[in-house]
Amino acid sequence: MINLIVKIIVSAIAILITSALSIGVQVDGFMTAAWVAIVIGILDWAINKFTGIDASPFGRGAVGFIVAAIILYITGRFVDGFNVSVIGAVIGAAILGIVDSFLPADKKVM
Repeated sequence: MINLIVKIIVSAIAILITSALSIGVQVDGFMTAAWVAIVIGILDWAINKFTGIDASPFGRGAVGFIVAAIILYITGRFVDGFNVSVIGAVIGAAILGIVDSFLPADKKVM
């Protein structure tokens, strides 16, 4: 349980950093970022479960990058306080991939 909480916190921080660095991505605070991390984790799990595609922006090439951008865009539709434009989803996926590369692999949700 503690591992899951740490993963959500680290992912929420990555989302906040992405929001600060990206045009078209806006998050209203840490709790919203935590909800975004949870929704991204669920969508990533579901896509991976049904298609076998892992949504890692840089780890899985172009397909992973596109899936990560789509997940960000869809998450913006589900979570109040998290707004993402189409361009923001693409830029956000790139920035999230860069930020994720600096975080420990066992601490990430996405």
